[in-house]
This record gives sequence, structure tokens and C-alpha cells, in this order.
Amino acid sequence: MRSDNGHASASGSSDKRNAAIMYAIAAAAFYALSAPVSKILLAGMAETILAGLLYLGAGIGMLILSGIQKKAKFISSEVPLGRAELKYVVAMVLLDILAPILLLVGLRTTAAANVSLLNNFEIVATTLIASLAFKEHVSKKLGLGIALVTLATLLLSIHDEGSLSFSMGSISILLACVCWGLENNCTRMISSKDTKQIVIIKGLGSGLGALGIGLSLGETLPEPGILGIALSLGFAAYGLSVYFYVKAQRHLGASKTSAYYAFAPFLGVALSIAVLHEIPGPSFWIALVIMLIGSRFTNQG
Repeated sequence: MRSDNGHASASGSSDKRNAAIMYAIAAAAFYALSAPVSKILLAGMAETILAGLLYLGAGIGMLILSGIQKKAKFISSEVPLGRAELKYVVAMVLLDILAPILLLVGLRTTAAANVSLLNNFEIVATTLIASLAFKEHVSKKLGLGIALVTLATLLLSIHDEGSLSFSMGSISILLACVCWGLENNCTRMISSKDTKQIVIIKGLGSGLGALGIGLSLGETLPEPGILGIALSLGFAAYGLSVYFYVKAQRHLGASKTSAYYAFAPFLGVALSIAVLHEIPGPSFWIALVIMLIGSRFTNQG
């Protein structure tokens, strides 16, 4: 017979898991803003500059948030990063310089709705790397859910014109997903540390890196109004999204968090329809059903 302490422990564990699921969904919702709004912003700036501004927005926004909490004497129980995490931090920053540049290169020549859907490949990359390289357990149900998510992505990729015709745009997006899959697992290794510190380092390090590449290639910054929009988008889609993603990883792991994050592409499609008037074909609705079934298995995995 389970004791009251056992019930309390199980209830506490369940509460933490439910909170982690909400964090993962919040991360997906914020990231869904990225594709449709970035598509518009790319009309006025180079990919490297926008990638840099997006991550700088994340880092600066989280730095300001951290400062406000310190001024309010907010007591944090977060553990700061140490030397043991240095290799993962360096890898995280370098991958976060490369990934958004690759994504934005693909976004320039591919419809925002299709880019949002192709982002699902990040789930596959994250899960495979988590299992093979980092020995993270992937249950049969979770594996089946990932397989169904992949099937939905392939269905959309095959039937939607130009989405996966092995054009340079599509290849660039898939390579970005592989980079982020590896980066997700690196972040998982330091997810027990101060979340705001992780986002600040990711944002400032990756943002300055990408921006430096763009400026060295002769690219220029946009006008102040557009620059402000890009930084704000970065804070929401890369800052708050990463913040909630890392908090979710603490209790769900890299592969399971990535599975919940699968809602982001479909939210991105909805925003693309509303903002860019991109209407998906019939295959989208078939894929949506498959995705929902797959998500049900990932929730149980």
C-alpha cells in the first residue's frame, strides 16, 4: 500500500511533468512566429543580418528580464554554468550561428508555410541524436509517434509544390534542422543550469557571431524601425521560446520535448495563412490528422 509520502511524491512528479509539457507548448507557440514574420523581414535585409538580430533580440531581452528580476530582489534557485559545461556551450553557440542562417537562406526561396512544416525534421534529428549519441531512451510509443510525425512531414513535403524537391532551399532547411537537432541535445546536457543564463549566452554569442559574418560580407543593418521589429521577434521566437524549451527539457528530455514542439510548424502554417495568405493543399489536413495521432503517442511515450 503506498504511503501518503508516496502519493505526494507521485503528485509532485506529475505536476512537474505537466508544467514541463506546458513549457514545451509555450516554446512552440513563440517559435511559430518566426517563419511568417521572418519571411516579411527578409525583403529588407540579408539572411546573416536577420539571423544575428533574431538571436541578439533573444539575448538582450533575456538580459533585461534578468536585470529586472535582480532589481526586484527576485530570489532564484538556478545553478549557474561552470567549466564542466563549456564544451556544450561552445557547440551550442556555433550551431546556433549556422542553423538560423541556413533556415533563412531556405526561407528566401521557399513558402513560409512549407518551411514551417519542414521544420518538423528537427524532431527526427533531435530524437536520433539523443538516442544514438547521448544514449537517451526512446520508448516504442515515442518512436512510433516520431515515425508518424515524420510520415506527416513527408506527406506534406512530397505533395506540396516546391517544399521538398531537393532544391537548395529545401536542403538548406533540412541542414538547419540537423544543426538544431544536435544543438537541442547539447542544450539538454546543460538544461539543469540557469535557464536565463543559457538563453543570454545563446543569444549574445550566436547573434554577434552571425551579425559579424554578415557585416564582414558587406551587408548592412536595416532602418531603426525594422531593426526593432527584428529584435522583438528574436526575443519572442528565440528568447522566450528557448527559455521555455530548456525548462521543459529538464523533466521531459530532448526527444520528448522536441515531440511536443512539433506543434510549432502547424501553428506557423496557421500564421502564414493569416499573415501571408498562403493556403495549404488537401494533403495538409491529412497530415494534420497523422500528426495529431503521432502527438498522442509521444504524450504517452
